[in-house]
Amino acid sequence: MTGASGRAKSGGFLTPESYARGLWRAGRGTTARSPRVARLDAARFGRHNGPRSPAGLIDSAPDVPPLRLSFTPEYETRMTFIRWLGTWAVAAVGRWVYLTGVVYAVVVLAANPRTWHRTVREVLARQVLFTGVEAVRLTAAVAFFVGAAVVVQAQVWLLRLGQAAAVGPLLAAVVVREVGPLLANVIVVVRSGNAIAVELANMKTHGEVRVLDAQGLDPLVYLVVPRAVGLTVSVSCLTVLLSVIALAAGYLLGLGVGARVGTPAVFTGEIVKAIGPWDVATVATKAVVPSLLAGVICCTEGLGVGGAATDIPRAVTRAVQRSFVSLFVTSGLITVATYVY
Repeated sequence: MTGASGRAKSGGFLTPESYARGLWRAGRGTTARSPRVARLDAARFGRHNGPRSPAGLIDSAPDVPPLRLSFTPEYETRMTFIRWLGTWAVAAVGRWVYLTGVVYAVVVLAANPRTWHRTVREVLARQVLFTGVEAVRLTAAVAFFVGAAVVVQAQVWLLRLGQAAAVGPLLAAVVVREVGPLLANVIVVVRSGNAIAVELANMKTHGEVRVLDAQGLDPLVYLVVPRAVGLTVSVSCLTVLLSVIALAAGYLLGLGVGARVGTPAVFTGEIVKAIGPWDVATVATKAVVPSLLAGVICCTEGLGVGGAATDIPRAVTRAVQRSFVSLFVTSGLITVATYVY
C-alpha cells in the first residue's frame, strides 16, 4: 500500500503534504483508506466533522494548503534562458566541429599534388589576382595611415621619455607582430570574403553546383580549396607589404616632423634586431590561420544557402560576421600563447 495510509500503518511520520497527496490519490480512486486510518489522521491533524465517502474516505483535509502544480514566472524565465543558452552552446560547438572538419579536409587536399589540376590552378590564380594583387593599392593606403598614427607617435613619445632604444622593439611588437596581420585579414575579409560568399551562393541557387557534381567535379576541390588557399596566400603577402609600407611611411613622416629617427640604415637595423625567429613564426601563424578559417567560412556559408534568392544576403552577413569572430579569437589566442610561452 502506498501514500499516506501506507505510512500510517507502518507507524511512519505523516506530514500535512503527504496527507494531502494521499487525499488527492484517494479522490482519484488510487488509494483505499480504512476507518481506522481516518480516525488516526483525524487525531493527528484535528477532528474532522465533514462528510465521509462510503469507503471511509475523508473528502477534505483540515487546514492543509493546496498543492502548487504551476511554475512561477521567474522560474519559467530562468528555465527559458538556460534552455536558450544550452541550445546556443550546442549549435556553436557543432558549427566549430564542422568547420574544423572542413579545414582539415582543405589542408589535406591542398597538400596533395593530384588536387591541382589545370582548372583548379586557374581558379587559384584568379583568386590570388582578385584578393591579393587588386588589393595592393588599398593596403598601401591603409599602411600609410597606420605608419602615421603608430610609428610617428611611438617615436615622438619614446624620445621625449628618453627611451630611444625601445623604438625598435615597440615597432616590431605593434606594427609587425600585431597590426600588420590583423589589418591584412580585415582588408581581405571585407573585400573578398563577402564576394566569395555571394559568388558561391549564386552558384548554389542557380544549380551550377549540381552541374559540377554531375560532371564529376568535386565541389570541395574545385570551389573551396582554391579559394581558401588563395585567401591564405594573399593575406600572407599583404601582411609583409603592409608592415614594410607602414614602417617606411612612419620613418619618412618622422623625418618630416623633426623626430630623431636616425639614418635609414640605423632605423632598419633596430627593426631587424628586434624581430626574432619567434616573431616571424607568430606573424606567419596570424596570417595563415585566420585567413584559412575565413576562406572556409565564406565558402561553406555560400554553399549552405537554400533555393531562395533571399537567403543570399543572410548568408553573406553570417560569413562576414563569423569570419571576423574567428579572426579576433584566433589572433587573441595566438598572442596569449606567444607572450605566455
